[in-house]
Amino acid sequence: MTVRNLSALFRPKSVAVIGAAEQEKSIGAVAMRNLMQGGFSGPIMPVTGKQQAVAGVLAYPDVQSLPVVPDLGVICVPARDVPDQIEELGRKGTRAAIILSRGLDSQHAANGDSFQAMTMERARRHGMRILGSSSLGLLVPAIGLNASYARQSALPGRIAFISQSGALCDAVLDWAKPKGIGFSYFVSLGHAADVDFGDLLDYLGSDPSTRAILLYIESIRERRNFMSAARAAARNKPVLAIKAGRQAAGARAAATHTGALAGSDAVYDAALRRAGMLRVYDLDEMFTAVETLSRSRPSRGTNLTIVTNGGGIGVMAVDELSDIGGDLAELSPETVAKLDRALPSWSGSNPVHVGGADGEPYVKALDVLFDAPEVEQVLVMHAPSALSSATEVAEQVVKSTKAHRANVMACWVGQEQVSTGRHILREAGIPAYETPGAAVRAFMHLVNYRRNQDMLMETPASALADFTPDTGTVRKIIKGALSAGRTTLSEPEAKAVLAAYGIPTVETFTATSPREASRLAEDIGGPVALKILSPDIIHKTDVDGVALNLQGPAEVEKAARRMKETVALKRPDARIEGFTVESQAGQPGAQEIIIGVATDPIFGPVVMFGQGGIAVEVIGDRAIGLPPLNMSLAREMVQRTRVWKLLQGYRNRPATDIDAICTALMKVSQIVVDFPEITDIDINPLFADENGILAVDARIGIAATGPATDHLAIRPYPKTLEETLTLHDGRHVLVRPIRPEDEPSHHVFVSKLTPEDIRFRFFGLVGELPHSEMARLTQIDYDREMAFIAVVFKNGCEGETLGVVRTVSDPDNERAEFAVVVRSDLKGTGLGRKLMAKMIDYCRARGTGQIIGQVLTDNTRMLKFTESLGFKRLRYVEGDIIEIALDLRTAEPAP
Repeated sequence: MTVRNLSALFRPKSVAVIGAAEQEKSIGAVAMRNLMQGGFSGPIMPVTGKQQAVAGVLAYPDVQSLPVVPDLGVICVPARDVPDQIEELGRKGTRAAIILSRGLDSQHAANGDSFQAMTMERARRHGMRILGSSSLGLLVPAIGLNASYARQSALPGRIAFISQSGALCDAVLDWAKPKGIGFSYFVSLGHAADVDFGDLLDYLGSDPSTRAILLYIESIRERRNFMSAARAAARNKPVLAIKAGRQAAGARAAATHTGALAGSDAVYDAALRRAGMLRVYDLDEMFTAVETLSRSRPSRGTNLTIVTNGGGIGVMAVDELSDIGGDLAELSPETVAKLDRALPSWSGSNPVHVGGADGEPYVKALDVLFDAPEVEQVLVMHAPSALSSATEVAEQVVKSTKAHRANVMACWVGQEQVSTGRHILREAGIPAYETPGAAVRAFMHLVNYRRNQDMLMETPASALADFTPDTGTVRKIIKGALSAGRTTLSEPEAKAVLAAYGIPTVETFTATSPREASRLAEDIGGPVALKILSPDIIHKTDVDGVALNLQGPAEVEKAARRMKETVALKRPDARIEGFTVESQAGQPGAQEIIIGVATDPIFGPVVMFGQGGIAVEVIGDRAIGLPPLNMSLAREMVQRTRVWKLLQGYRNRPATDIDAICTALMKVSQIVVDFPEITDIDINPLFADENGILAVDARIGIAATGPATDHLAIRPYPKTLEETLTLHDGRHVLVRPIRPEDEPSHHVFVSKLTPEDIRFRFFGLVGELPHSEMARLTQIDYDREMAFIAVVFKNGCEGETLGVVRTVSDPDNERAEFAVVVRSDLKGTGLGRKLMAKMIDYCRARGTGQIIGQVLTDNTRMLKFTESLGFKRLRYVEGDIIEIALDLRTAEPAP
């Protein structure tokens, strides 16, 4: 993942078309025509050995004959010729190319190498960036660049569209232009042999000409790169995605309950949600959602209040809201009383039906609702009426909304009589829709987008606080099973793993024969459960391999003999190692749930929660999340299931211990963070009631794997980087990576900085940082950023923050920009030097090329300090700012 040389792709000053042609309907002819008609101001140079001129422009016989070095090459030659043309462009000095040619991946040279592989090898040798192959091309309307063979051009705008489907690109261009929708960039990825979603999200996420990014996704190759780039871009602007291939027919087959439920589309859904993106399902919805997010204020909550002049359209809106999981606000008695006084006649509840009059009743209702604490978002609806003017009502709504700076959406139902009113609302920045369904779905876009943005800011730890699992026991169990050539732990081993992480389980014993099972039953006493023990049988109930509520040794032995015979008939291929015997778990009224883990081929381990039992796949009630999890992410998962309502209690059933369930989800997440060898987990059923949880059955799959945390799509909090240091005054401080929960203490830390500290750090005087800015400082992506804070211990707990050093790396990890600040009363204690030394060591270890920073010229103390660490002064950025740098490839380790 890199943005290196992407400026040559997106902002070229000259273009060469390799394989330009005059032949009608050929790629070379269409690409040349599009470039000429697009209005590109730089040189457009056709390269072909067949004609002297193409589209009236002098042609050149080969790349080396070009009078200038083209920034961008557009490749239209047959697949077999592409590697040589890339070689020629690379020698010439070209830094980017778009390969419109098809068949590079399926056609091969005489030595067996695909033309795709040969092309990429030569491109890498010259540092060239490649868009494609099989790309439809690239359009940048603002500079008149249409380097594509698309049938339609694009209007300029501020939306970037990236698609893996060339056919969809043509359709979107044809659909968007009549609607007046324009684009900052329009990109067809093709096979994405080089430039992919991660690269483009990195580039466009910081591009000032782009206010929203739209993705059409068919598949992702690099999970960590995609997630890291998506999370970074989504912090800056809305990112929306359509993911193709939603149906079960496209999902991979899976052996476990969790695998069967965690189909690939559900995993993509979880990944997009965790990355802070909004998923949509068709083009109309995508562009509507963009307009909603760009026009609306951030949603204050999840409930909706409706004000309408027509009962019918209000009911339609409520029905749609209920169908898609939204909540209608419940008006408080105080709000109802105020509306009674303000309105001569109204519905008495939400939706607030104000009758068919003019704008005055709307304004009176809105004045009350905007001040009501329970009202979070208002949808104002209007249907044409002979007793009112849709235009006048719109003007009054705009006036009231501006006075209160409120969260408002509008739905002016109809067309001819209300179009002017809708236009007035939109011109005032109020999103306005034509139908109740469209308006309600837009509201849910706001709700879901805010929820996903909240999830984006969650950065769970790599290890649970206040809990130390017995990892040694787990490591021994896994090592033993792998040494024996097994890919599945036995039920007793799986339960031992859960117990090592503090998840309550039913104690399980192993018997090799029916007689031994009867003896174990006698020792246990009371009713017992008997299960077949076989590494080849996953779902034991499918082969009658479970017997419950067995009373006494004789009944157990009889059941064991019968079970062994039955299983042998139903699964003659299965290896039967014996039986497991355990006390019959009896929790009357307990809810059966499932917690599990599956390994997705794209995103790695995922955690699943849902309603459990033997009919788990039939019920299909599940939520998927990406590890690592914390309590808020775990609770969000639970709340997305239908069983959530049952867990809250009903009739005479008390509420289940939700915290115990969420803690179990966190611990299961922690297991797969700690042990990449674990590929899947099934805890089904997990009994849950008001007293806690109990794992009744468990299965764990294993496989040899690579380094820890590389298997995760999201890097967890790197607890291993925590370190206790001693200052010159003998004080001990903990230096560790910053965490989201540090925000309150970080506010205190900033408040204790002197005005000079703040000016030197922020290049100006600032007041209290808002939550949004402080969240960006404390909620970081550890793949791209690092911030080490120093905290002092007080009464055995972490106390005040004393100092912080942070770096933000570019996507290529070539340069990392640093900033450091220490409280003035601690200067001279050596804290600043220790923080910088730790950061320098960290950056060097991860292969960063250079650490850079900017220092005010009158901050002489900082300049001397950094020079003592090996930094060099490079240049004046502005009149009073100096850029400094430390080259980590040549500099000695910090003293």
